[in-house]
Formats: sequence, structure tokens, C-alpha cells
Amino acid sequence: MREWEKATWATGQTEAEVIRRVGKRIARRARKLTGDDDVILVLAGKGYNGDDARAAKEFLDDRKVKIMEMLLPDTDLLPLEMALRERPTLIIDGLFGIGLNRALSEPWQKIIAAVNAARIPVLAVDVPSGLNADTGETFGAAIEAAVTLTIGAPKIGLLMAPAWQYVGRLEVADDVGLVPCPHKSDVIWTLPEDFRDFPPRRPEAGHKGTFGHVAIVAGSMGYHGAAVLATRGAQRAQPGLATVFPQEDIYSVVAAQLQSAMVQAWKRDMKFPERTSAMLMGPGLAARGVADILRQTLQHAWRDLDYPVVVDASALDYVAVGPVSRKQGRVLTPHPGEAARLLNWPTERVQSNRLGALRDLSRKFSNCWVVLKGHQTLIGRNEGEIFVNSSGNPHLAQGGSGDLLAGFIAGLLAQSALQTDVARTLCYAVWQHGAAADTLQATRGNWTVEDLADELGNAR
Repeated sequence: MREWEKATWATGQTEAEVIRRVGKRIARRARKLTGDDDVILVLAGKGYNGDDARAAKEFLDDRKVKIMEMLLPDTDLLPLEMALRERPTLIIDGLFGIGLNRALSEPWQKIIAAVNAARIPVLAVDVPSGLNADTGETFGAAIEAAVTLTIGAPKIGLLMAPAWQYVGRLEVADDVGLVPCPHKSDVIWTLPEDFRDFPPRRPEAGHKGTFGHVAIVAGSMGYHGAAVLATRGAQRAQPGLATVFPQEDIYSVVAAQLQSAMVQAWKRDMKFPERTSAMLMGPGLAARGVADILRQTLQHAWRDLDYPVVVDASALDYVAVGPVSRKQGRVLTPHPGEAARLLNWPTERVQSNRLGALRDLSRKFSNCWVVLKGHQTLIGRNEGEIFVNSSGNPHLAQGGSGDLLAGFIAGLLAQSALQTDVARTLCYAVWQHGAAADTLQATRGNWTVEDLADELGNAR
């Protein structure tokens, strides 16, 4: 960031103008978190973060903004406590930025503790005050933000599991007057504009055969809903055809809940449709004995089929380690617990080193694509860029959410136009899934996975 700023100043751009633009972005986000005439308390330190936070006031003339200059921690605690008792609607945290490099003194820790104890939503500028932007650890204490609006690009520490409870929802202010970044990273933060004009426009003369046929092997006794949700997720991607193959003893209940998708009971000697263009295996295959029936089929599909294969949930345990003769679009979609099982790691190790876990999983399974689900879902392979998803919220933590995502991914990859850039297609699927949850959460607090299925794919 410091080198990026130096490159910007070298062009003649001024610090004052960038600070003003940052203030405008802070104000825009603060307005979304508040209503007309709401009170916003700005905590401004002596560094650039304080300047950014102060600059927001110019653009908040429809709010009641109170700026507290937090320069003397030994004497500032009492006035802060008095201000917090008045219950402002929002606090803008501009105390410390990335320049903090030492443990906080006890007075500063008490100030941060008072802010956290008030349970008032906090919008943190660049990083939550007290957080190490490189490691994600605290300098003794850190502000617990509802939203962190980081400047330019995410700092790597904000992507670390120890930081998550402080960062809250991470958003990026990337249009603040800085020149194009002079550095590149293998870790890429996705934004909605990455999917402008994507998926590509369909040909006017297209037909069902143009847009592929997705086969879904899902559902067993006690887990029939996973087959239904995975199929609905696939349909939201609008492939030409979708066929789901549940276990025979739940065929009727799955078929009764689907209309435009075809349903065929799974049998040992059956064959997939001749024009299948992508396959999903795994959702709802957790019933006793299913692994013995399907293991050989999955291993053959993973190793030999010449179209994309997506593996999710219980079927992740069936994938064999070893070379893959056809490598087009092999995708694993584990959550952290499943990733830990596949790597023989504790789950805590996966969460503390998510980038490394993704790389190791991909390496273990022939450089396949991995969608490592969870907060800030990762998409990537053993080599090259790893993409960090920016959408979604904690209300995605509902049974069936992952089934929908797996189906949506497979439905997209069934389409030939979306097989040429698998990375972008996977990133789009994950972003849409999270954005659907964000839309629902903004409009209602009690939405279900069935609502998510209806919303999936609508985000723009």
C-alpha cells in the first residue's frame, strides 16, 4: 500500500484529494447503515485513518455527525463513555490503520473495550483499529466491526481466520484516486464488476442441446432434500437439460418435487445420457451402504470422463488419489471439515491456513479445482491465482445451502460456453450464491434455503 501510494503521489495526485475521495466512500457506506437524521459518532485518531474518517462528514449532511478527536487515551475514555451512552446509530472507527506496529497501551485497550461493549455497529476504516493487517492478530485488543471498508485492496491479514471476528463484512473501496496498482498477487478479491457481461449472451438460435445436459447423482434415504436442492440449483444455471439420479428407495419423493428436471432411479448397471456435458455427484449420499454402491462409478467418472465432474459432500470421500486421464473441469467443493478429513488435518489447521489447504487439496487430487467453502470462500488450484469471494453472510449457514451451490456450479459447467474459463465460471457461481443471500438478508430476516433457490442467479 505504501508503494502504491508513492506511485500515486509521483503522478501529481495529492494526498488531500485521495483522503477526500475516501471520505466520500466512507460516507456512502455509512448512509446505507443509517437513516435520515441518525447520529453517527466518528472516532478520529491522529493518522491517515483519522483524516479519512473526518473527511466523511462533508458528505453526511443528512446525518447528525459527531467527531471525537481521540488523541489522548488517558483522558479520552470518560468523554467516549458519555458519548456511547447516547446510543449513536453507527460508529466510524478511524483510530488506527496499517501503521500500527506495537502493542496497544492499557488506556487504548480500555477505549477499544468500551466501544466493543457498547454493541453499536461499527464501520471500520481500512482495518479495525488494533488489528495487525499482515497477520490478522491483534495488538492486545481490536475493534469488533460490523463492516470493514478497506482502501485500495484487501490486506492479507483481513483474510486470516483470527481476524474474522473483528473485520465483520469486508468490503473494498477501490475507486479513491489511486493509480493502477503497480503490484500483482496470486490472491485475488472478487468484485461484482468482474462478472460484467458474464455469462455471455446466448445465441439467438440456441436450443436445449446448445446449453448442455447436467447429470446429478444425489439423494439417499433420509437425505432426499439434497437431491431436490442440488437439482434446483442446477436449473437456476439454465442448462438445456437436467437429470437427477437418486437412490431407488427415494425415487418417488424426489420425482414428486421436480417438474422440468428428469428423474431416474439409480441402478448399478445404468448408463448416463449420451449427451451428458457435466456431472455432479455427492449431495445427500450419506445413507448407509451408498458408498459401496457408488464408489467405483465416481472413481471412473473422476478419472475418465471427458466433461466436467463436480464432487461434493459425501462423495468427496470416494475420490481416488492418482492421475486423471481427462482433466477438463475437475472440481471439489469441500467445507472446512471435509477438507480436513481429505487432508488428514485438524479442522483448525485448515482454517488457520486456508490458502495452503486449498493448494494441498488440489495437489493431492491431480491439480483439480477446489472451492473451499466457508467465510470468504476460496476458489483455485495448486498453481496460479486463488480467488477470494466477497459476497455472502452468516445466514448461509443452513442445511442445503451447499447442495444448491454444487448444483449451480454443475449447471453452469454443463454449458460449453462456460467451460473455456473454469476459474471465472466457478467464481461467478460462488459470488452469485453469496449475493443471493445478501439480497435476501437485506429484505427479510427469516429466509430459508428454499428462498435462496428462488433468488439464486438474479444478482447483477
